Amino acid sequence: MKLRTVCPQAPRTWTVELRCQTGGIVLVCQHCPQDGQRVTAESARSAALAHLARHARGDLRAHHLRICQCHERGCRWHRRHRGCAGPIRLLLACERGGRIWRLADACGACAAATAQAAIVPDTMLAVPAHPPSARPRHSRRPRGPGERVRVSEILSYLAAALPAEVSAGARLLALQCALRMNVYMQVQLPAGLLRGLRIDARETCYELERARWLNVVNGPGAGGVAAKLRDAALLAQSPARPDRRRAADWALRTGRPARTGEAEHRLWLLRVYLAAHSHPSSGEGLSECDRIIRDCGLHDQGFHSALTRLTATGIVEEWRICPNSGDVRWRLASGHSRGASYGPWV
Repeated sequence: MKLRTVCPQAPRTWTVELRCQTGGIVLVCQHCPQDGQRVTAESARSAALAHLARHARGDLRAHHLRICQCHERGCRWHRRHRGCAGPIRLLLACERGGRIWRLADACGACAAATAQAAIVPDTMLAVPAHPPSARPRHSRRPRGPGERVRVSEILSYLAAALPAEVSAGARLLALQCALRMNVYMQVQLPAGLLRGLRIDARETCYELERARWLNVVNGPGAGGVAAKLRDAALLAQSPARPDRRRAADWALRTGRPARTGEAEHRLWLLRVYLAAHSHPSSGEGLSECDRIIRDCGLHDQGFHSALTRLTATGIVEEWRICPNSGDVRWRLASGHSRGASYGPWV
């Protein structure tokens, strides 16, 4: 009897490097045989993320066939922890100040222990982006995950796409832009929405421009702000735009403070995060402490003080940090876990 040779399984790990060379920046992929691709400084990060997304779409695999790749390499990508555990997800990580980007399968425990990383939702890779002319025309029905899942996925993605020093107000604006943009990566934010966010639109737009995440086309002014996003990876979002706009309205109304004294943007962003990761009926939630701090742009001391403020204002009923795992458990007060009703935002 002839024995069959077992072929080794191809690893689901892709790495690209942005190298500064004479004449500009070159995107070098370890898995592509061709020469490096020249990119501009403004589009380098978006080009790297889009290149990694194409590799991931070309190697779609069932969940039971995926393994934690950092464990295969001796867990050299993160600090030591108790071992691999949890579901396998795609993890996007950057190193050396954004010069190296890596997309790999990782378990939940390794993902939580990896610095400067965020989980890439499966919904962002399920359907590749198509030009508008190639999209089939038919009646649309709501599909995909709900508003809470969409908001939590975008918050996790922005934690990796935006620099760590970006303020909470700018992250709130980026969340609305990512969920409301059209297929041309353009977004129109009316003045009423900006007033509802209670931000300095000029300063926050300039902050996102400095981060090379968007370009302001018109405004801010009496009519609002018109901008064009520069993060091409956002085109891979599978939910249709009406569903994404519904999630943006949910985030806006859920986080909106009832009193002016609660309008601090870090509290607003943390409130949206807690609501997105809470059970709709019980208001109970569980998440890693490091992930909350990273997704909300907080610091260790700011994290504790923000949760204390939300507890004092009656939004959070109770919270505690588990001594063994370091996870945070909380329960939102009645009326804050279900979110807000929908309606036109003026």
